[in-house]
Amino acid sequence: MPELAEVFYHSSHWKAARGERFELAWVHGKTRCCRGLDVDGLRRRLASAELLSGYTHGKRMLFAFSGSCFLEVHLGMTGSLHRLDPSQQEGKHDHLALRSERSLLVFRDPRQFGKLALHETLGGTLPDWWTALPPQPHEKAFTRTRFESLLQRRGKASLKGLLLQQDLFPGVGNWMADEILWRARLRPDRALGTLSEEERNALFEQLRWVCRKAIRIIGKDYSDPPKSWLFRHRWKDGGVCPVSKTALRRETVAGRTTCWSPAIQV
Repeated sequence: MPELAEVFYHSSHWKAARGERFELAWVHGKTRCCRGLDVDGLRRRLASAELLSGYTHGKRMLFAFSGSCFLEVHLGMTGSLHRLDPSQQEGKHDHLALRSERSLLVFRDPRQFGKLALHETLGGTLPDWWTALPPQPHEKAFTRTRFESLLQRRGKASLKGLLLQQDLFPGVGNWMADEILWRARLRPDRALGTLSEEERNALFEQLRWVCRKAIRIIGKDYSDPPKSWLFRHRWKDGGVCPVSKTALRRETVAGRTTCWSPAIQV
């Protein structure tokens, strides 16, 4: 499933068409990912509407068009955004497309776990629900004080399960949680309440570091992180920890397949 950095990357495709005027090319309103979409409203509102800007928050995207119109996009498990030549024909899993003179903006989702929704506001301001979203881990507003407040009354939670809670750490998914805990040298099944102050410091610092670096590397052009990251070694059985040079372990923690290094994570 696309996480914070991948979402940032996909949003850049559509954001590259800012200033262009679009109309609805096609939409499959009865597919699962479009069931909550106001198709008639979208067609009416996007009649020669200019793409003004795009925003990301965690695993969600919001695109602002002239006329106080906003298109919300959630990629789900297999969703992706594309900017194609306007003459491009519809693909098998292309559920929505917007066409301008220079671009075709496509939402593609083979498994249809993504989501599209139309929002309207007065005066073109961002929707209230968007501005009320909590700070993301890579932002300045995500302070150590905020971090500690989020951990209160969660002492029994496993670290892996905690990091996956989107209302606490928006955008952090399976691979990012594993990367954070590996760099903090913490077992994914450790209970939060067992951490020392030094370990809590490490968890906060690595949470911020991984999110920021992932956006700079993956969010820029979808490049893989360096081989020094767990990311490059976690995907299949038989992987070796790049620090300890010992075997990595793969098991289910918090309901998700988890990769960690028993030699360095305690």
